Amino acid sequence: MAIVAQSSRSGRISRATLAWIVGLLLFFPIFWMVLTSFKTDADAVKPEFLIFFQPTLENYLNMTENYDYWRFARNSVITAVFATVFALSVGIPCAYAMAFNPGRATKDVLMWMLSTKMLPAAAVLYPMTFLTKSLGLFDTKFLIIVVLMLINLPIVIWMLFTYFKEIPKEIIEAGQMDGVNTWGEIKEILIPLAWGGIASTALLCFIFCWNEAYWTVRLTTTDAATLSKLIEGNRAPEGLFFGRLSAVSTAAVGPIVVLGWFCQKQLVQGLTFGAVK
Repeated sequence: MAIVAQSSRSGRISRATLAWIVGLLLFFPIFWMVLTSFKTDADAVKPEFLIFFQPTLENYLNMTENYDYWRFARNSVITAVFATVFALSVGIPCAYAMAFNPGRATKDVLMWMLSTKMLPAAAVLYPMTFLTKSLGLFDTKFLIIVVLMLINLPIVIWMLFTYFKEIPKEIIEAGQMDGVNTWGEIKEILIPLAWGGIASTALLCFIFCWNEAYWTVRLTTTDAATLSKLIEGNRAPEGLFFGRLSAVSTAAVGPIVVLGWFCQKQLVQGLTFGAVK
């Protein structure tokens, strides 16, 4: 018994040690980015200032005073919030219909939606750019909101569909027997029962929208530019300004890291009950 207990204790210690090592490895790039953000552009590339250096807020002051950080941040918030709301507005009814009124082609439709995520974005860049410029939508918040919504809609529907499948169909049928219409079923029965899954799906969708860089960089110039565009703007023919780039990147990922930290329970719930099952 003592040998078994010691072996079990050693296994727990090994798993905990491995988890800490993996966690530190994943956290190190963020730590290094934050550290570099307090260096000047010159100090950021000097080996002698790798760890020990004179901290400065020059990069952050330059970001807010000369790069209009708050305008880019406001655009990121607006596009991410509205894209998430619209994705849920479409995704909830779709997932409801597929979960409680499935047809013979339901699985095929779900697989088709998921397959759209495998399409290389670069393959449709030119037609997207040509079409949006022809319609006068290039560099508009409306365009970015629609694009972000469509990009994340398959994931939203898949997560909600899997979560809705966990709800007994008899509850919905009981509501139908009481004369509740379809909208009433969604609003009064489904949403309260699946609120945890909907909230976690919304959180993940918001994070994906906030982190989207490819389309927000290539379909905007100034008016609808998000923080991804601001980060990309710190590249010049002379090279990368690592100090300023790190400061902008820290300011861009900081809010979403904090949000994820406080909502990690909902994130885990969304992954285990939605995307994985």
